Amino acid sequence: MTDGRGETPLRNGPTEKCGVVGVSLDGRSAARPLYYALYALQHRGQESAGIVTHDGFQQHSHVEMGLVGDAFDEGDLDGLTGEAGIGHVRYPTAGSVDKGCAQPFSVSFKSGSLGLSHNGNLVNADEIREELAGLGHAFTSDGDTEVIAHDLARNLLESDLIRAVKRTMGRIHGSYALTISHDDVVLGVRDPEGNRPLCIGKLDDGYVIASESAVIDTLDGELVRDVRPGELVVLEQDGSGFDSYQLVEREHTAHCFFEHVYFARPDSTIDGTLVYDARRDLGRKLWAESGVETDVVMPVPDSGRAFASGYAEAAGETTADGAPRDDDDDGPEFAEGLMKNRYVGRTFIMPTQDERERAVRLKLNPIKSTVEGKSVTLIDDSIVRGTTSTQLVDLLKDFGATDVHMRIGAPAIVAPCYMGIDMATREELIASDKSVDDIAETIDADSLAYLSTDAVAAALETGRSDLCLGCVTGEYPYDIDGEATDRDVTRPEIDGQAMGADD
Repeated sequence: MTDGRGETPLRNGPTEKCGVVGVSLDGRSAARPLYYALYALQHRGQESAGIVTHDGFQQHSHVEMGLVGDAFDEGDLDGLTGEAGIGHVRYPTAGSVDKGCAQPFSVSFKSGSLGLSHNGNLVNADEIREELAGLGHAFTSDGDTEVIAHDLARNLLESDLIRAVKRTMGRIHGSYALTISHDDVVLGVRDPEGNRPLCIGKLDDGYVIASESAVIDTLDGELVRDVRPGELVVLEQDGSGFDSYQLVEREHTAHCFFEHVYFARPDSTIDGTLVYDARRDLGRKLWAESGVETDVVMPVPDSGRAFASGYAEAAGETTADGAPRDDDDDGPEFAEGLMKNRYVGRTFIMPTQDERERAVRLKLNPIKSTVEGKSVTLIDDSIVRGTTSTQLVDLLKDFGATDVHMRIGAPAIVAPCYMGIDMATREELIASDKSVDDIAETIDADSLAYLSTDAVAAALETGRSDLCLGCVTGEYPYDIDGEATDRDVTRPEIDGQAMGADD
């Protein structure tokens, strides 16, 4: 992203929360497939990685801070015995940045062992935690995943697995895609709005549930389908299949549109749409809505690449006013004008402002012959704070660009995300209190345009009422204190009776 968080200027934007996976195999250890799956999901979280397995007798767990390659060695994998298990990579947005909040979260109780991996964020975690603490539950972290695990464990004391999951779903409110291990049974659960992605894949010797279909490709499997919003999927213990239970149904979904814009890998298919195709289509629609005739179209790597490809393709077909191009007019040239240094770490020492600005040159360097003396359209997926966009525009002009036009393949981010995305506050969001023209002036762009929400819905082939657009509209699909909603929704009442709901 152009505007990521932390010390590095190129890390000032929305950051993924987590990736989850679960497998159930026949006659093969689950540890290595889970390990490979976490590598395929590394883009969704880089703070911690973990695996929980069960060998039919006991649960085994290994969770560490850091990247997947740093968190596991050969001995760690050898100790994770069993043919069923779950895994997790985390980027924290709720809870502390320490091993206490790393996942999968494990708990043992009278009804067996639980492991739980969570992608998303609960709105009412504090209410449930306070209730359960009053009933004697001891919490070891401040994360919402432990709240789900304790609630499910308590419900399992009086209900079978299916009813226990349904009761917990009736109490938690917010965004969640879960992989769960109950002893050697692996489950997948997607919240009733389907906010976060989750899919099912078939392997030669079993089944896998994962945040993205790229995991299934990595394991040489076949995508079966997405887990439906409000659905519980239970994998057979012998890897022969899965059972499905539609536990909750809603009139409308609330798929996070930013999964297609940025978070997911471009080679993943989410809710029936290949992410790469969606981004190219968003780029084509960006040209149709706000195309500008320039010499060069270039992406901010890597987030803007597919958008810029679609934008340039559409620009080669029609002029900016929508007329077909003449045969001798190819339109703007698509060029990789910014080269990314992939060996710069996530953070590095930058004690002064001058050195912080130098970070952009460490990360990205223009190709002078592509830029000098030319008008440039620079394409990315978002502008959050605007700091790095300003630096990139200035950088291109320093290298001789006559003018720089910024085009964004998504609507302007005007409000925070409460659903598991690490996003800035309203005070930090440049679009929350500035017009498009004001933002263009702030980042020193000759023009700026964002994609419309209607274009996003059209590219994803869904209605706006089935998308979560809270960060770009300020209206949310969940009942969040102090925020407006875009539908009729109220959070569950937590009344001090942890077992209360009828089935």
